[in-house]
Amino acid sequence: MNPWFTVETIDAHTWAISEYRHWEETHCYLLEGQDSALLIDSGLGVCDMAPIIRSLTEKPITVIATHVHWDHIGSHGRFDRMGVHPAEAPWLDRFPVPLAQIRRDLCKEPCDFPAGFDPEGFAPFRGQPDFPVNDGDILDLGGRKVTALHTPGHSPGHLCFYEADTGYLFTGDLLYEGTLYAFYPSTDPVTFAASIKKLQPLSVSRLFPGHHRLHIDTELLMQADAAFDQLKEKGKLFQGSGIHDFGNIKIHI
Repeated sequence: MNPWFTVETIDAHTWAISEYRHWEETHCYLLEGQDSALLIDSGLGVCDMAPIIRSLTEKPITVIATHVHWDHIGSHGRFDRMGVHPAEAPWLDRFPVPLAQIRRDLCKEPCDFPAGFDPEGFAPFRGQPDFPVNDGDILDLGGRKVTALHTPGHSPGHLCFYEADTGYLFTGDLLYEGTLYAFYPSTDPVTFAASIKKLQPLSVSRLFPGHHRLHIDTELLMQADAAFDQLKEKGKLFQGSGIHDFGNIKIHI
């Protein structure tokens, strides 16, 4: 097993693949059905994730990113099919952040990179998607169905994934414990708040975030909704209003 990755079993056919040795502490998720498997995000690209995934399933693998930021698409090119929300399909060909900035972000904090990895040679994945993923699309893995939900705000094509049968909700960068980012030019705090509210009616048994602590309380979803409501009521739901602390989460806008 590659020591860069940590694999945790969620259930008999669902796994979290994490990169705890990097400051971003990214999480990707493998969901296996009877006919195929879905990989939600593919990590940083510091190490090839494909051997880990292939050790967990022999089914054909579709990879879909919650959003096309460099830290979520690192191993995208190593799998059978690739889907993306149309709003971010152009980013797979030309990522809208300079390469020098990406490399600075990669090394923002000291990391125990694997032997032979050169951050100065790092570049994000580039490629062409095989199909679009839109709001409400149902991904049928065979005896297992996952619904894609368009949840913009952190990025224009951000997707969450919901499995009604289990109550699993995979939230990407829309929700995790830590600082939620909505101050970049491609972010929008108003649509971020609307996306959080969109998820409230779902019956959620487990939340699976894109970063940091893996096991988080489902109440964080309601807490985030209340936090954004509070910002709106105070007239602070606009870029440049600062960093707002709500305990388990902060909102930087």
